[in-house]
Amino acid sequence: MSIKDNRILITGGAGFIGSGLAVKLSEHANVTVYDNFHEQVHKGNPENRDRLVEHNIPIIVGDICDSVAVHEAVKAVDPQIIYHFAAETGTGQSFDIVAQYNDVNVMGTAHLIEAVRKEGRNVSRVILAGSRSVYGEGACVDADGNVALAVERLGADLSAKDFEPKDAAGRTLTPVPTDASCVVAPASVYASTKLMQEYLLNQSFWGTDIEVGILRLQNVYGPGQSLNNPYTGVLSIFTRQISDGKTLNIYEDGEITRDFVTVSDVVEAFYAMATVDQVPQEIIDIGSGEATSVLDVAQKLLVLMNESPEKTQITGDFRPGDIRYAVADISKAKELLGWTPQHKIDSGLRSLVDWSKNTLEI
Repeated sequence: MSIKDNRILITGGAGFIGSGLAVKLSEHANVTVYDNFHEQVHKGNPENRDRLVEHNIPIIVGDICDSVAVHEAVKAVDPQIIYHFAAETGTGQSFDIVAQYNDVNVMGTAHLIEAVRKEGRNVSRVILAGSRSVYGEGACVDADGNVALAVERLGADLSAKDFEPKDAAGRTLTPVPTDASCVVAPASVYASTKLMQEYLLNQSFWGTDIEVGILRLQNVYGPGQSLNNPYTGVLSIFTRQISDGKTLNIYEDGEITRDFVTVSDVVEAFYAMATVDQVPQEIIDIGSGEATSVLDVAQKLLVLMNESPEKTQITGDFRPGDIRYAVADISKAKELLGWTPQHKIDSGLRSLVDWSKNTLEI
């Protein structure tokens, strides 16, 4: 589908992913960004806003929790396509400020839906930045190789340094890459609010011609991510800690596994959601498709930042809501979007480190 001269609105569009997408879309379409510039996300990270200004992309300063402002933005922009990125995103933080996560992620999405239904007379697509966190422990198989459902890991097991996922009977399971065929089982307040965003969007436009597209993202990283926000992204946290000369605290036994995908690859996936002829009705998982342990990625970062790879400490610490293994099955993204990640972990980390040297003045 051609997006030439389309009007596109991106909520949270001055952030890490949204600003990069806004710039790419602006090559062909008329893009407007809506963002509240929350200090936790944007402090010390002005280049995302700067590149919007550099590309003459209009910015509406507003909060997704402000229903009136959201309605006014949708009416003023009159978009054909809306990307919804505005969200609170910290797993650990979500347990402490439950109401705020619900206000922003759930009620904010509700405000956007009502604005689209009232003011969005030309909206044809709404595309959500979802999260793989909605799967909880995700896809697993039992000792016989059969698909099995993992339950949330128990605090008692974690305290005893038994970190592996288990089924309801307490039998140890083996995690495997996850796609949307997996049963959702959010294990944090953040994850629950992200799942509710999906439900609201899929239910609220029933009976209309509006297509809803959902990309569930793995761990996104790269130039432009916040290095000052302690609640989002283990790589940004590690990069900041290494620059401060700290020894890295590696949780559990170091074998927590993640799928790290570069922001440039994620931008391409969201761009494809605007240009594909028909938005996939299936939820699409976006990641590198490669498994990397937290210990391994920590050591890679240390080497790239000219520190000893031994500057880590495996402490056995754990957090509620953390999952053991998160890797995407990206076959649907390849099939339905024609999308394949272009960057491996080593080159992606090099880009992050090179960018961070100026940002952190190291």
